[in-house]
Amino acid sequence: MHHFEFTYHNPTQIHFGRDSFGQLAALIPPAAKLLLLYGGGSIMRNGIYDQVIRALAGRDIVEFGGVEANPTLETLASAVALVRAERRDFILAVGGGSVCDGAKFIAAAALYEGDGWDIVNGKHVVERALPVGVVLTLPATGSESNAGAVVTRAATQEKKVFFAPPTRPRFAILNPQVMDSLPDRQLENGLVDAFVHVCEQYLTYPVGALVQDGYAEAILRALKALGDSFARRREPGWQQNLMWAANQALCGIVGVGVPLDWATHRMAVELTALYGIDHGRTLSIIQPWLLRETIDAKRAKLEQLGRRVFDLADASAEDSIAAIEAFYRGLGMPVHLSDTDVADADAAERVMQALRAHGNAALGGHAGLDDAKTWRIIRAACSR
Repeated sequence: MHHFEFTYHNPTQIHFGRDSFGQLAALIPPAAKLLLLYGGGSIMRNGIYDQVIRALAGRDIVEFGGVEANPTLETLASAVALVRAERRDFILAVGGGSVCDGAKFIAAAALYEGDGWDIVNGKHVVERALPVGVVLTLPATGSESNAGAVVTRAATQEKKVFFAPPTRPRFAILNPQVMDSLPDRQLENGLVDAFVHVCEQYLTYPVGALVQDGYAEAILRALKALGDSFARRREPGWQQNLMWAANQALCGIVGVGVPLDWATHRMAVELTALYGIDHGRTLSIIQPWLLRETIDAKRAKLEQLGRRVFDLADASAEDSIAAIEAFYRGLGMPVHLSDTDVADADAAERVMQALRAHGNAALGGHAGLDDAKTWRIIRAACSR
């Protein structure tokens, strides 16, 4: 008998819908000194910037753009310096998961005198942070309503996740219309990112969690349906469903009280750190191989996934892995490093070296991942 024990509290207020930008002014205190944080500038071209600025007319705003797709400590440190110099007291992130993550780091680091990397590697436990709000422009990570963030230190090619409840956004505006201007590649990435987020909280072993399993399966089925109807990605209904599915995948509700296994993410981040491959694509490269290597430990849940998500009548675990891989291929996602433009004969060795250096080569977990199993996974996914 598995005993569920958890505390669940998600205080992020979500404003969802086509008219949600209109809520902005009411959500931010009138006297707030805002830092408006954004990424590469697509919000200038697609009109989102103008809508935000219009909604915040007359407010005290300082802007910081240029947060990368995988935010670096180096870039965020400049933003922290700006927050201090300009005495900012509220961070508004307008962007996707990376801008959300960057905002969380800035909110914590602005109130910490030491080295910002201490926050990322857990040396400093964040007890207070500036308030963060989000206008989401890309559905994928769920970062808009959770307390996690991923930051890369470019100098050492280290990419790490940290959790800091005080940085959880106070509110998130989810307007599906922002997806009108998104390139297909980002929609594919977002779909797969959300799909793997749910898998990492579901594909372990059965513990009789009827609600958590059912919720996970509902999100996975929704994502599968969206992938299968990708041709309709410009339709409002499709957009709404992806935006909500990606949020629900990682707002914390799927994984309460059940065993989790974040091994796919822990391995995949090295492909981004070393080669700059999009996060969603690193997941589709690693996950099928990880599932093949850990198939015995995950067999019961893989069979359940095959039956309940892919509608395979008497699914074997092998069938389920094949179905996941076919789903990714159908979206044009890579399922091996050779499906990308990375041509590095030593890729497997390099990735494994990074995993060992960062202490992630032997993750243990329910599947008993040791160095040898991890090496087999990396070799299968990355060798030419």
